[in-house]
Amino acid sequence: MIAAFIAASEETHTPPRFRRVVELDRPRGEIVSATLHWSAEGVAEAWIGETPASDMLLVPGWTAYERRLRYAETDVAALISERFVLGVQLADGWFRGRLGWTGQARIYGDRGAVFASLRIAFADGHVQTVETDASWEWSEGPVRSADLYDGQTVDAGLADDWLLADGVAVGRSVVLADEPRAELEPYLAPPVRRVATVAPQRTWMSPSGETIVDFGQNLVGYVRVRVRGPRGAIVTVRHAEVLEHGELAVRPLRSARATDRFFLSGGDDAFEPTLTFHGFRYAGVSGWPVSAPPLDENIEAVVIGSDMRRIGRFACSDPLLSRLHENVVWSMRGNFVDVPTDCPQRDERLGWTGDIAVFAETASFLFDTNEFLSDWLRDVAVEQDLAGGRVPHVVPDTLKYDPAHGGLPATDTAIWGDAAVWVPWALWRAYGDRSVLERQYSSMTAHAGRIAERLSPTGLWDTGFQFGDWLDPTAPPEDPFLARADPGVVATACAYRTFSTLARTAGILGEAVDAERFAALAARVRTAFRTHYVADGIVRSDCETVYALALVFDLLADDDRERAGHRLAQLVAASGHRISTGFAGTPFVLDALAETGHADAAFALLMQTESPSWLHPVTLGATTIWERWDSLLSDGTVNPGEMTSFNHYALGAVADFLHRRIVGIAPLTPGYREIAVSPLVGGGLTWAAGSLESPHGTIRVRWERDGDTVRLEAEVPPDCTAVIQLPGRDAVRVGAGHQTVVGTMASTLQEAS
Repeated sequence: MIAAFIAASEETHTPPRFRRVVELDRPRGEIVSATLHWSAEGVAEAWIGETPASDMLLVPGWTAYERRLRYAETDVAALISERFVLGVQLADGWFRGRLGWTGQARIYGDRGAVFASLRIAFADGHVQTVETDASWEWSEGPVRSADLYDGQTVDAGLADDWLLADGVAVGRSVVLADEPRAELEPYLAPPVRRVATVAPQRTWMSPSGETIVDFGQNLVGYVRVRVRGPRGAIVTVRHAEVLEHGELAVRPLRSARATDRFFLSGGDDAFEPTLTFHGFRYAGVSGWPVSAPPLDENIEAVVIGSDMRRIGRFACSDPLLSRLHENVVWSMRGNFVDVPTDCPQRDERLGWTGDIAVFAETASFLFDTNEFLSDWLRDVAVEQDLAGGRVPHVVPDTLKYDPAHGGLPATDTAIWGDAAVWVPWALWRAYGDRSVLERQYSSMTAHAGRIAERLSPTGLWDTGFQFGDWLDPTAPPEDPFLARADPGVVATACAYRTFSTLARTAGILGEAVDAERFAALAARVRTAFRTHYVADGIVRSDCETVYALALVFDLLADDDRERAGHRLAQLVAASGHRISTGFAGTPFVLDALAETGHADAAFALLMQTESPSWLHPVTLGATTIWERWDSLLSDGTVNPGEMTSFNHYALGAVADFLHRRIVGIAPLTPGYREIAVSPLVGGGLTWAAGSLESPHGTIRVRWERDGDTVRLEAEVPPDCTAVIQLPGRDAVRVGAGHQTVVGTMASTLQEAS
């Protein structure tokens, strides 16, 4: 399968395409199999004749290209004829295209390259192999430009017979490229594919004269159009997530142009810009020919994403809360495009480690992320190795190529760095596959070891740069670092969680010495936290985030725990039950309230519709999770901050609470062999339902409240058990099959059936 990488023989600003005419060896019998492998330094699409070889997009995806480069594999037996063209279209992708907000490009290399290897097996045992080598040719084609941030330009007037074996297309000789620095390896993660299409909901003319198409859903992908018009006419499609003053709000895109341009051939044209992607709800179309068929009948949005299987679902009696959950699903889908990114639209789209650190539990319930996140964790380990054991802020790490490191210190940080430990632990809890702990153990211990070195003599992690409670809603738009939570309190609490998780991991893997070492570190940090940060149940900086972390991470003594829970409830009430937490505190604040006997306060916070809250964006028509609680202001204008995304999954970590506590599905043991079913009934909800396709089968739970009576129906998979806890009764352990349990909000005298 190892073939030479080939490249265009001269510098070109137009994405090159490569081809080889193939004739089958003769005489031979029936074709038994035909398998194509291909990859690129860039992104590449392979073709057998005029038919795409696969439905995979953006091959080979984005990995730590210094060490890892994936290749795609597909069965093409049905496409093979006696004489055909094997073709590959190359674009810059992540390898040479723009990456990040600092203007970087070509950070992995100056020239793109491709390789392809086709193996055709015949019934008589003969094998014919076709590989990229010096005999291939290249040319420029209809794709005139393609960049992930800026969009794609296609000139249908330049279409030719490049993919036809008997055509007259003329190309130039290729050159053999240098061997890639990375190891070639197969995909572990599911590839990026088209996963859905969305039709326009309405179209109208903006004040500037641009036709606005509203797809009704903020999504990630591109627009597909069919059009007929004069040769050389240009149809331009711009993209944005929201409108402002009746026009596309493109300021949040920063320097990303997010614009596709289609030059018409004069005949019937179909355009599908598969070498780029955008985050958008609205498309602005200009240049649509007057003589063409109606725009709204010839345009659709194509949703792309890593092709993960949906496994978890949630619904409830409150339509806003159900819609919030769908918004989380859409944000995850749009930001899991080969890498778990922060956002899919502006000049960033990076694998920020802090976002996935707090979202991994939610992600692993909604979709089967085992392979996707396991693959990304391999890049975490690679980037740690390249950074001397430090977990970079983004993975793959583009910032290491920026002399200014994006304006951020290259140092160890809580939450962001903790992704190296928290994400594999979340996968272990979700799927019960200890191999992820085995594969990542060195990465996990390397991060924990570096934290241990950075503790002060007091045992606190209170020095150095921290993101802290990033995007605390009280912080000014221009300075998201100015959170109320003391960064040392946040970092020390996270250090405790990481050390205690490592102690448990080491115990699972039989690493007794490490288990003892990390348990001792956890105990030291816990003691230091209590000594220096807690006085009579009051935690330093006395804000919601520090109490949420201290309570959920179990850092407090029993007497302080009760006082801290009461203080947290006081603060939440004083805020008018509006959100007062950022990235650090938001995933944990509801659990902290519920666990300390303040479920009413948790529901009041969850169900709040005034800003800042989870549901306020829903009342404004949001269809994804926003980066800021007030990304859109009450007057309909966009938040003036430089960072304003309308598709950012991190604050959607609240869905984990909906799954575990509102419906009540949680793992008692990793992989859900034993299931905890303990719904939190309240908030005016009259029913909630959810399901999870666990490794052992589908779990279903639905509860309904009628007055003071709560009736729960559960489906427990074969060979599994569930412990069901309803209000007003003792826990009931049940076996596989359909189970019914009745409880009451007023009495303990109910029976299970």
